[in-house]
Amino acid sequence: MMCLMQIGISLILRPAVLLAGTACILLGQDPRIVIENDSVKVLKVPVESHLKTKMHEHKVNRVMIYLQAGKQDINYQDGKKVVLNFKAGEALWSPRSGMHIAEISSDKQVTIMEIELKKPAPSVKPKTSPMDPLKVDPKHYKVEFENDQVRVVRVKIGAHESAPMHEHSLNRVVTYLTDQDFQVTSADGKVEHVQHKAGDASWGLPAKHKEENLSDKPFEVVVVELKG
Repeated sequence: MMCLMQIGISLILRPAVLLAGTACILLGQDPRIVIENDSVKVLKVPVESHLKTKMHEHKVNRVMIYLQAGKQDINYQDGKKVVLNFKAGEALWSPRSGMHIAEISSDKQVTIMEIELKKPAPSVKPKTSPMDPLKVDPKHYKVEFENDQVRVVRVKIGAHESAPMHEHSLNRVVTYLTDQDFQVTSADGKVEHVQHKAGDASWGLPAKHKEENLSDKPFEVVVVELKG
């Protein structure tokens, strides 16, 4: 896949964001797109308060991560109405839907990380690794929700705490709710210093590693694991 970049913009691409050339930051087409590959399109969308969208539809299932608390009213063409009240950092499942108009009805702008799933659910359920982080580190890893396309996991690691060696067996999208300042040690002993800012998103491939939070502050992310 070719990455489209606007001339004059300099990017520093961290290994944790772009791995093995499988994900691209696309700035030439839509500045809201932060990751796109064969599996997902990830958009970071700032939505103004009390501004109604045009009538539109979503043809694929999505995971929505709300970076601020707020309220959203969704009015469908067939008369159905949905009201969402969400907390800062909350992840919600958003199935593909018919024509509708959406509006942030709370009083402040909300930024939403929209993870569009390009691939359908697999015919065979993926096997779970014996070193799955939910098994080896339930203190820090908790399942938010799971279905046949994704497993969504919230990770909270306190200041200067460590996560033991574990294995991510699926491709994943990571949304950072806080800054990250980590030392990551792979199974072969390679050590990396990994940093991100709150509001970033990264693409991750299967990996086996342990992690240490070098920061004086707690760390929190939402990880969307892709089964397809």
